[in-house]
Amino acid sequence: MSEHIDSNTMKYKLISLYQQNLQQINEGLPERMNKYRDQAIREFDKQGIPIKGEEKYKYTDLMHAFGRTYGYIFKAPNITVDSKTIFQCAVPDLDTHTLILENGWYDALNNQHAELPEEVVACSIREAAVKYTDLFEKHYNQQVLEHPESVAAFNTAFAQDGMFLYIPDGFVMEKPIQIINLLRGSNPLLVNQRNLILAGKNSQAKVIVCDHTLSQQNFLSNTVTEIFVDEHAVFDFYNIQNQHNQSSQLSSLYIQQMQHSNTLTNTLTLHGGFVRNNVFVKLAEEHAEANVFGLALVDNKQHVDNFTFIDHAVPNCQSNEMYKNILDDEATGAFNGRILVRPDAQKTLAFQSNKNICLTPTARFFTKPQLEIYADDVKCSHGATIGQIDEDALFYLQSRGIGGREARMMLMYAFAYEVIRNIRVPVLTERYGELVEKRLRGELSRCEGCFVHCN
Repeated sequence: MSEHIDSNTMKYKLISLYQQNLQQINEGLPERMNKYRDQAIREFDKQGIPIKGEEKYKYTDLMHAFGRTYGYIFKAPNITVDSKTIFQCAVPDLDTHTLILENGWYDALNNQHAELPEEVVACSIREAAVKYTDLFEKHYNQQVLEHPESVAAFNTAFAQDGMFLYIPDGFVMEKPIQIINLLRGSNPLLVNQRNLILAGKNSQAKVIVCDHTLSQQNFLSNTVTEIFVDEHAVFDFYNIQNQHNQSSQLSSLYIQQMQHSNTLTNTLTLHGGFVRNNVFVKLAEEHAEANVFGLALVDNKQHVDNFTFIDHAVPNCQSNEMYKNILDDEATGAFNGRILVRPDAQKTLAFQSNKNICLTPTARFFTKPQLEIYADDVKCSHGATIGQIDEDALFYLQSRGIGGREARMMLMYAFAYEVIRNIRVPVLTERYGELVEKRLRGELSRCEGCFVHCN
């Protein structure tokens, strides 16, 4: 940190920053986006910067992220460089529609080559607020208001751009959409990116989000993504977090599902000095199914914290949740998974699992599964474990002539693969596996086509 400062003082500094720059923040944006800012900054003032010991942040102090000196970009940058000349996420055999955002701003110059089907809308959220007013007003910030969170409120107050994606009713995407978020600059930077994704009735789509840093600066990325999945839609959301270890990453993902919809989210945290992921899923209509998965591989002094809240608001819905972590060196991690089954949510099926391996005595993990059931006719379970590599399995492999190092790697990979195998894109399953294996071997896990070292 550049100076010792308490969370309350930092909160007021950020509120002052908002007040001093509000005119510039609002510039070029319609009232339908700007109208939420003052309410959001009041919510941020009320909650403050979460610090260790608070209910939802028992083991994570966000002053580690906020207590640094950052620059801010309040004016849309003039992007004139072809991003593909400095970065190429080349996943072998994975054919995608690729969209790029740089420092939280939609890269219209490069994204015109994404070759998306004409039925699909992909643009900056600034443009969506002007062009697609009905869709925007109906959905923007609605889930965030339902779950007031300090970091999401901070994002709502400051966010000026991000991604808008609309898959119309009945449309089936043949190829995944890959969203690449790049952070780069010559100075430390705080980025607030806002995304809104709408999957129409009977639509099908898969979105792959890749987070990368291209400069060795202190970055804080605070991203909020709201996803609405309409009835009978099938939607997958994969997130590969691969920022360097001087970065801090705050991600808030909100998903609302309508009847007979099916979603899968899978978050793979490979690198990042400080990571906090919030996932909120609301099963708002009957016969919806949510599959929520996560895997983190952390070492050195990295810290990764995953918080999930799955709301079974109506009967006849199902959720399947699995998070796994492998920690080495002095790494720390936490998991807090809350499942709420409301009084009328009969016939609910809800399953949660959190398993963790600490490879050293100095690695620490904290887990807090929560299951709140207010209905009678349900099937629910949760479980959490923290342990080390199975010594019996290790002995068995070594007795078959496999070296100790390779045997440990095989057991760790098998542990991680239980999450990887739930990916519904076969080529991506293979790629995830390659990245995880390289990470477990201590190799750089950057994409083969990346021309800079982002770790």
